[in-house]
Amino acid sequence: MASGVPYRPKPGEIPTSPGVYRFCDADGRVLYVGKAKNLRARLSNYFAPLRTLHERTRRMVLSAASVEWTVVASDVEALNLEITWINELKPPFNVRFKDDKSYPYLVVTLADEAPRAMVSRKRGIPGARYFGPYPKMWAVTDTLEILTRIFPIRTCKDSDYRRAMATGKPCFAGQIGRCFGPCSGKVTIEEHRENVDRFVAFMQNQDPRIMRELEREMRQAAAVQDYETAARKRDELQAATAFFEKSAVVLGDRVDLDVFGIEHDELAAAVHLFMVRGGRIRGERSWTVDKELDVPLGELVDSVVQNAYGHDLVPAREVVVPELPDDAEALESWLGERAGRRVELRVAHRGAKASLLETATRNAKQSLMLYKTRRSADFTTRSRALEDIQEALGMPDAPLRIECYDVSHLSGTNIVASMVVFEDGLPRKDEYRRFTIPASSDDTDSIHQVLTRRLAYLRGGDGEEAAATGADEPTAAAHAETATVENAVAEASDAPVAPERRKKFAYRPNLLVVDGGQPQVEAAARALAESGVQGITLCGIAKRLEEIWTPDSDYPVILPRNSDALFLFQRIRDEAHRFAITHQRQRRKRDIGTVLSEIPGLGPARVKELLRHFGSVARLKGASEADIAEVKGIGPTLAATIRSTLHADAAPGPR
Repeated sequence: MASGVPYRPKPGEIPTSPGVYRFCDADGRVLYVGKAKNLRARLSNYFAPLRTLHERTRRMVLSAASVEWTVVASDVEALNLEITWINELKPPFNVRFKDDKSYPYLVVTLADEAPRAMVSRKRGIPGARYFGPYPKMWAVTDTLEILTRIFPIRTCKDSDYRRAMATGKPCFAGQIGRCFGPCSGKVTIEEHRENVDRFVAFMQNQDPRIMRELEREMRQAAAVQDYETAARKRDELQAATAFFEKSAVVLGDRVDLDVFGIEHDELAAAVHLFMVRGGRIRGERSWTVDKELDVPLGELVDSVVQNAYGHDLVPAREVVVPELPDDAEALESWLGERAGRRVELRVAHRGAKASLLETATRNAKQSLMLYKTRRSADFTTRSRALEDIQEALGMPDAPLRIECYDVSHLSGTNIVASMVVFEDGLPRKDEYRRFTIPASSDDTDSIHQVLTRRLAYLRGGDGEEAAATGADEPTAAAHAETATVENAVAEASDAPVAPERRKKFAYRPNLLVVDGGQPQVEAAARALAESGVQGITLCGIAKRLEEIWTPDSDYPVILPRNSDALFLFQRIRDEAHRFAITHQRQRRKRDIGTVLSEIPGLGPARVKELLRHFGSVARLKGASEADIAEVKGIGPTLAATIRSTLHADAAPGPR
């Protein structure tokens, strides 16, 4: 592989000023746009020896035929220019945002003679004031219905308003009590404008003090026996109470901030935004991101914030993100220009803001999982993914049955492995299997053992592996079978097949996948060769770079970053990892629980209290007798017995 590219600028040609750079292909198409405080320092990273570059970055550099740059006066100008070019040129190697939702807003048409309050997804109405966005249409509709009880303003269509004002007959919405504009005949244009101003002021501040004002007016009207006014104020107070109850109070009444939760992996990211105004969550948005280049979290935050505020959303006074980007100061200045005031960009480490950030991140994690699941569940997408895998690996047929294997252990103990099965691109949880590995030197040895035991079924042997257990969520019968099988592991690796027991494996796979790179693939290939089984394709997926390794190959197979095939590989690998980790944790918990329950005087309640108090087995084993004796229900004598038992159990035995 060449050490560089022919279009690399000569030393000294690249300026050291702030600017924006563009990588272009031979046809002049812009492949990637980036910004830099120092163009020379940033671009030198791309022109390092090709073997040192990340695989995706190397592909972008090799796809390009030239690099261009534009010098600007400041970091903020570079940020503005980068955003403009990304939106206009849509470079394929930049982060791509997938937000197919058109969010509803509460709109007040202030430019009209009699401003109207309505729900709309349309942006750019001249002179209109927007509030939102809201996550669901029903949420903003309910909000408007409540608020019009407090601030009676017009809600009818413009055509109905003009007809009513021309004929002097109230509009239909006014006749049924749903419109309170001048067209209803109940207020003048001037009085209606005052109500609109009150409505807009309330939506800007959303001050809960209005509830105290309404209650005071209600009591004053009742005191002078104006019961009609008192009843109207009562209804408005109930509406105001319902409005504030719909928004959870998360922070102080004067706190305005936007909180970005981000969950990402090597291929994609999900973003969840909470908009907090007056201490309450007033809106939220979520969207997904495809990453062609494996950018770090700080750079991803930079792109996410630019995308969120690059159109019509006005940033709050404080923006909370999971990690500050390198150009945080320039980004703050850009946000300040968008908001017309100072905006602070920060990371929350503790307190209520950190808790809200954690909640947003949890929502983003759920969104990413759903995005990947839905993408894999679509029939057309699955078919395309299987065809791409067939072509990439040179398989004679599409891999209709894929088995993936992963190994999990804790510091070399409780070694287990998992096998997950995908048929036609969908998981078959009833075909999942677990393996217990009595002893192993490393992960490659574990992979070799597991594949040897699995492939034994395909060469016509009549022995059944004792370590293969049931499905992801086994029934009571499956639990009993699992316990029986795992107890047999210590006695023999090959137990006779019981005729009444179900078959452990359905049929041969088209493709075997192992979690790991070249070493793991070589171990699996050795097991496949020793078994004598033919006609099965083998590969491994390395997590760091999402590379697909095949046996006897010096270079991995690189699938397009946003391809459905790579998403399917990633999902299969992640499912195998989850299944293995779950089984390993269950065994670890069961092992320590069994040891503790065998100590005289230590029943289930005390075992649970011990584990709850220390939080982990490692902490319990490292605790002194005095520390253990502090646990509720544990005395000095029992504490000494517990400590001696645990340390005796931890002592190494004969090898």
